[in-house]
Amino acid sequence: MQEIPAILVLENGSVYRGTAFGHAGEATGEVVFNTSLTGYQEILTDPSYTGQMVVMTYPLIGNYGITPNDDESSKIWASALIVREASNLYSNYESNRSLDETLKAAGVMGLAGIDTRKLVREIRQKGAMRGVISTACADEEALKRQAAGLPEMTGLDLVSRVTTASSYVCDAKEAKYHVVAYDYGIKTNIVRQLQAEGCRVTVVSANTPASEVIAMNPDGVFLSNGPGDPFAVTYAVEAIRELAEYNRSTRRLPIFGICLGHQLLSLAFGAKTYKLKFGHHGANHPVKNLVNSRIEITSQNHGFAVDECSLPETLELTHRNLYDQTVEGVRHRELPCFSVQYHPEAAPGPHDSHYLFREFTELMEQAKN
Repeated sequence: MQEIPAILVLENGSVYRGTAFGHAGEATGEVVFNTSLTGYQEILTDPSYTGQMVVMTYPLIGNYGITPNDDESSKIWASALIVREASNLYSNYESNRSLDETLKAAGVMGLAGIDTRKLVREIRQKGAMRGVISTACADEEALKRQAAGLPEMTGLDLVSRVTTASSYVCDAKEAKYHVVAYDYGIKTNIVRQLQAEGCRVTVVSANTPASEVIAMNPDGVFLSNGPGDPFAVTYAVEAIRELAEYNRSTRRLPIFGICLGHQLLSLAFGAKTYKLKFGHHGANHPVKNLVNSRIEITSQNHGFAVDECSLPETLELTHRNLYDQTVEGVRHRELPCFSVQYHPEAAPGPHDSHYLFREFTELMEQAKN
């Protein structure tokens, strides 16, 4: 790669100098770190990373290239990728181009050659911060002011940026159930997992009214992952409230939420959310299932969490994060509604939590009888 000097400046004035790869220019966003050893392609194309620049803690990134079937959406959503070493040599029988080529084609910046251990330590100590990467400007004070002037993640509705403009259907070979999935930033592998469990999936925009979903006569409703502050996505919370009321008064309609969907479901039932110091991003987070006392190693990507102290009596805590004891899952005590904070579709990540998709189909089967 041609070495182009680049600089990262955080809102607190910290400076990291390295070289650019991918697109040269300028990138802005909240700087977060991900502890996954692999999966950079899935991470870059996860809509939940909208507005964020991702630091990979694993030191060598790009060594297996980019493969045609591993994208989690139709484009790269992360603002930038920050690594210790970016490999332009790749070896993978499925790969067809390098990470550098992919970022260039997408117009997304990469920053390499910095001490990512130092940067991650700073984020852990001081929290996720806004930052600017630039190859065009070397004025540290100007970049610091620019970073400090970026919008904070708290209060930001990013779902409207990533959701589908129109609904579409993903069929299954032997479809037993019809699931309407709200797209708050849905990942491809979530749809695959639902299809594998015999679900025909109708994906709808995040602002679709509950009445339109009910008119589709689904067997269940899925609430997807997504970016930004859940408290700002008021239209989604209102729709979930209406679906819950329909569930309570008219017929049993199972609802399953993941990540942002989990937070929105919790808000709809009266809980509160808050921003984590540096979030949970990685494929190796231990979670305890409080129902059966088993430990699951999970894939996670979220900067907000549900406040356990605010959980209403109607919601039962079902999963807990063993790193910091935060809420990782809830279920309604009367209605067939449940959600988890982590990613059971695990792309990238372990498969310990695939059972949750079966639990969803079991609830739909019960509701039919």
